Formats: sequence, structure tokens, C-alpha cells
Amino acid sequence: MGLNFYNIFGVINTLFIIVSLYGVHSQLRTIWKRKESSNSYERPTSLLSLNQFTVSYLAYLSFFIYGYSIEPFNHYIVWPRLIASVLVALILFEIWQDRQSSHAKGSFNMACITLLFAIAGLFIGETITDQSRYISTTIIVVVSILIAQGYFHQIKLIIRSGSTGAVDLKMSQFILMMDISTIAFALSMGLKQGWPLLLLAITSGVTKVIIMFLFKWVKTSSTAEKRRHIVET
Repeated sequence: MGLNFYNIFGVINTLFIIVSLYGVHSQLRTIWKRKESSNSYERPTSLLSLNQFTVSYLAYLSFFIYGYSIEPFNHYIVWPRLIASVLVALILFEIWQDRQSSHAKGSFNMACITLLFAIAGLFIGETITDQSRYISTTIIVVVSILIAQGYFHQIKLIIRSGSTGAVDLKMSQFILMMDISTIAFALSMGLKQGWPLLLLAITSGVTKVIIMFLFKWVKTSSTAEKRRHIVET
């Protein structure tokens, strides 16, 4: 019965991860569209938090490593997270290209290097399975803390400016759906093996709910309108 629930929720989670990949791609498309129609008042990656996307990348990558480190090899976790890692790395590349800052360049370079090492770990074999599991579990715990901090930074940028800028609503909506399905999948794995997924998914889900609320706030709040006016002037 447990195995059946594991497979059912694994398939559901994979489907929602695929949906979330569309959300991440939607964020990329938003950046690309803004690049095509950008002007002096509108940067392609305006208000996108480098901190938040760097942490999001690490979250996807840590789950990629975790998925191939546990027994049995978890296809439901590994392949969608690999694709997500690549897409978020592309967003980091766009942020670097837009801002040309040393921090943005450092984040993108870090993403490239860690992605290469993570993929190499997938093919090295069972000799590093235990080490990879401990390393990825530690990364997931650290990333859960960083996600809370990173999204707090994104949330603070939106509240301070009264605008969502280049932040894409679909990305938050689709990732929230993925987080909910990940919570169910983690519970089907059992707390002993699934608690890292549970910790990160709950942290991520809470931050997405707040950001989605802020999309409504910037449209209806007089405070947000006043802050937008101050920024524009």
C-alpha cells in the first residue's frame, strides 16, 4: 500500500513539477519580452532578487543530488529538478547580462560549476552515494533557511517599491502547486526519508503564498500606489 501511494504521489508530483517548469520558463519569457521592449525606465530584470533566484537554483540542485543519492534511485525527483536547475541558471545568466555586477556574475559562475559537479556525481556511481546523501541533506536544510531569507528579500523589494516589476505571477502559482504535491509525496516516502523534501516544500510554499498576495496588494493598496509614484519620480 505504501509503495502504491509512493508511486501515485510520485507521478502527481512529477506532473506538478513539469507544470512548475512552465512557470520558471514563463519567468524567462517575461525577461526576454522585457529585453525586446525595454526602455530607460524599465530594466529586463527589474526587481528580480538575485538572492532569491540563487537560492532557488540551489534548492533545485540539492533535490537533484538527493534524488540520485537515496535508495532506490528516485526518478520522480531527479530529472525534473535537473531541468529546473538549468532553467534557473538561465535566469541567473539573464540577471548577470542585464546588471553586469560582480555578484550576478559570481552567482551564475557558481551555478555552472556546481551543476557540472552534480551531473558528474550522477555518473560516478555508488562509491559516493552515502556522502552525496549527507551532503545533499545538509544542503537542503541550509537552502530551506536561505529560501526563507531569499524570498523575504524579494518580498521586501516588492513592498518597498509598491510594484512587482519583472516578477512573474505564473511562476509563483505553478511552483506553489508543485510544493503542495511535494508535501504529499514526501509524506508518502515516510518522514525518515522524506523530511528534507517536506521541510523545503513547506518553506517554499509559504513564501509563494505571500508573493501571490502581494500581486493583489500592489493593485489595490493606496500605500503601494504612493510608493510606486515615489520610485517613478
